[in-house]
Amino acid sequence: MRAARPAAVAAAAVALLAATLPTTATAVGGQAQQRGSGPDDAVDLDVLYIGAHPDDEAGSLSAFGQWNEYDDVQAGVITVTRGEGGGNAVGLEEGPELGMLREAEERRAVGNAGVENVYNLDEVDFFYNASAPLSDEVWGEDALARVVRVVRATRPEVIVTMNPSPTSGNHGHHQQAARLAVEAYEAAADPEAFPEQLSEEGLSTWRVSRILRGGATGTGVVGSACETTPYRPADATDRVFGIWQGRVSEETGELWALRERKSQWEYVSQGWAVFPPPPTDPEQNGCDWFTLIASRTPYPETTAGPTAALQGALLPIEGGLPLGTELTIDPDPFYVLPGEQFTATVQVKAPAKRPLVRPALTVTGPDGWTAEVPSGALPRTLRPGQEVSVDVTVTPPADAAPGERVAVRATLDTRSGSGSNEAAVETTPAVRGDLAQRPEAEVFAGWTDDVDLPKLVSLIAPIASVGTGRTQPVSVDVINDGVAPAAGTVTLDLADGFTATPASVPFEGLAPGETTTVTFDVTNTDTALPTSNRAPNGGYPFQIVTDFGAGTDTANAVLELVPTTQIPQVSTAPVVDGVAGEGEYPGAVIDSSTMWEGQAVPPADASSTTRLSFTDDALYVLVEVTDDVLGTVLPLEDCKRHWRTDSVEITVDPRGTSSNTSTTFKTGIFPTTVEGGPCFQRDADNRQGPGAETAPGMEVAAVMGAARSQAAQSGASGHGGGCGSCGCAACTGGVTAAQGYTGYTVEAKIPFDVLPDAVDPARMGLNVLVYDSDTQDKTGQTRIGWSTFNGVQADPFRWALATLPGLADAGSDPVAPIMPDTAALSIDSPQSIAQSAEDGVGLGGGPELPARTATVTSARLSDSGDEVEVRLWTRADGRANIFLWDGDGVAGSVSVEVESGRTTVDVPVTDGSGGELTALVAFVTDDGTLALAEPVD
Repeated sequence: MRAARPAAVAAAAVALLAATLPTTATAVGGQAQQRGSGPDDAVDLDVLYIGAHPDDEAGSLSAFGQWNEYDDVQAGVITVTRGEGGGNAVGLEEGPELGMLREAEERRAVGNAGVENVYNLDEVDFFYNASAPLSDEVWGEDALARVVRVVRATRPEVIVTMNPSPTSGNHGHHQQAARLAVEAYEAAADPEAFPEQLSEEGLSTWRVSRILRGGATGTGVVGSACETTPYRPADATDRVFGIWQGRVSEETGELWALRERKSQWEYVSQGWAVFPPPPTDPEQNGCDWFTLIASRTPYPETTAGPTAALQGALLPIEGGLPLGTELTIDPDPFYVLPGEQFTATVQVKAPAKRPLVRPALTVTGPDGWTAEVPSGALPRTLRPGQEVSVDVTVTPPADAAPGERVAVRATLDTRSGSGSNEAAVETTPAVRGDLAQRPEAEVFAGWTDDVDLPKLVSLIAPIASVGTGRTQPVSVDVINDGVAPAAGTVTLDLADGFTATPASVPFEGLAPGETTTVTFDVTNTDTALPTSNRAPNGGYPFQIVTDFGAGTDTANAVLELVPTTQIPQVSTAPVVDGVAGEGEYPGAVIDSSTMWEGQAVPPADASSTTRLSFTDDALYVLVEVTDDVLGTVLPLEDCKRHWRTDSVEITVDPRGTSSNTSTTFKTGIFPTTVEGGPCFQRDADNRQGPGAETAPGMEVAAVMGAARSQAAQSGASGHGGGCGSCGCAACTGGVTAAQGYTGYTVEAKIPFDVLPDAVDPARMGLNVLVYDSDTQDKTGQTRIGWSTFNGVQADPFRWALATLPGLADAGSDPVAPIMPDTAALSIDSPQSIAQSAEDGVGLGGGPELPARTATVTSARLSDSGDEVEVRLWTRADGRANIFLWDGDGVAGSVSVEVESGRTTVDVPVTDGSGGELTALVAFVTDDGTLALAEPVD
């Protein structure tokens, strides 16, 4: 992913960037910037956002902008990838070219909020998925090293990141970026983490004061009161801060809600330019919300105003402890028994340059809880930088209700002020039974233990899936949190229409601190029940009842009922012509019209049915889509990223057991193209790319608009009426029902041998999803389908289950996934080079070479004005990527290998804009990179 980029790639990027580079880089042109490694050279940030893609920070920009405008707070942004795996609503660029375009969009967007420092970490954006483990596997340990390096170099007091949990629809890249942020919060302060950054690169450890996640789970008020009215979190121990978007910017006179939206409008390639403006009435705008993940420092009440999220870490708290004071409380364990004491360790550290005089520590819990702080636990004065650890004995009341999550608070009073910090614990019975999580959630739960943030596990709901009329194993983890061996039984109290076999499962000899697993076969007995996507509450709640003699534990969970079908085998293969010919699809017609994302619309706008059949060697799928407006019709060369306009997605999980889509087959089919006829491709699956390359033998046909009824009539009489590769009906954008357009039919043959594993005929995962666009701007409005949940295209466990009677099971023989591995790199980005030369942070978060490794000794424009002579002096062999920047864009570039010593490079001026030029250079060796900038004489 990090191999040397050829000059051709850099040149392609240059052509794209000429009109898109941000104005923030123009400051480089004023003076030469020769920066080297070491903390004294780098910019000092206050707040650092850590996300996965350009635009991830967009929902926090009102807050960042206000903090910058009113409190002189300087924020920066880490973006782990450049988003080159996303869609493109403005052109045909993809891969590194798209990544450069998206970086330019991001720099303009965050610049509107006063953010000047963006660090793209050069990891690959491989596709939309819901798997942090898959993201971690692709990015590797290198990603954490890069995040830690940027944190150590920029020294922020506060980190803001994303939701690290596998909640429905949460991108796996978002999850992993957040987990990297949490891990970096600790690792940046640990001298044993990435020690080469300290011993070889001149960096120092850095203790971030606080980490927050953007957004919150619960409800808050709208209007100016959102800052001062307590947020109502789903977890009572969450601490949520709000920054009102309705405040007027003194700089522009606009509401900050509008300034944030203007920033979001910059993401044109992602279709964000169509977002509506926010309300003009300030009181109709809400808050940017931030939820506390962890804090080393005291913090104020969440209602303390627009800077509450920063107070105690970056800004002072009125009447609070001196800035730089650390105060934490760490209970052990997280699950505590009523009436049984436990230890909470309190850490107090005085600021580096100020003592804490007469410190007094108190620890409190809810009513009825007691805490014993040892006498004399703190000295009369804590010297500057002195740290003290105090073990406090905390006892919940014997009658505390199990299953309650409460906050235990440590308060430090000194002669100069006071402050508090909290930690959550959860009361528990001696034995509890929890639903065994699906693989992605199980990994997350383990991660929360590893980073000592167990309360985060409640971000995900305990869910099990079962197919209509099917039987599915459901497991329960039985945990002994008590002090004596336990025995008992586990029972599932299921909703009507479901049964469990056996009715109860015993356990015995469960030692304290140990876990055992019991398993039930859960059957849907009432096949008339609506599947969960059509059920009133989105699922079927049930309870896990664990009886352990001395008591009973009851835990809540949800069964998701997914559709099932039996696919009929046909002796004669259907003709792939876009028509359901006689006998080709003898099975049931499936309703695939349930909305899962976007705008709810009537059936005439977006609805569909699906028919299925199979032969010994292939699956056949026919989808009839009712639609009233034809979205953007794309050329064949843009047959990719099918969610941008009208399309059908067919997904197949051959064994029905995949935890993410890298082991599945997914194809997106456009019913028509500019050239006429349909096209198909594969995306976000085992092997992505053009259909002919990635699914040889697959066939697709489509019939458009009014031709559908004519084709159906001729097809029924045996003549066929499909489009195949022809354009049977209108293929121009914007065709409506009034012009005879009523939708389209897509038919596909999917050979079994293009699937990534052999089909399990008793349990094949299958889904059909329909994307509806009624615009010409390459954006979709409504998403409907068969088995539909938020983010379902990335969740195989939520797909329908199909049986294929008569098909032999050849046994599992999986094909290893082919993952994208070409990332847009900072050494090819003039934007990043210009910033690195100015702010002293290594390109892409990688190692920065010492300052004297390379120098631009001169950069002179020829008398003819058609080239610039750039003279370099280097201490090592390497490669130099050289760009000419004219204040508005790139005027020329070359990429050359250089030997140590003096080198002269002639760079052609390809864009004669006439502006003053700056030579931007990325010097690259095996040991790292160095960014240089020199005005052109």
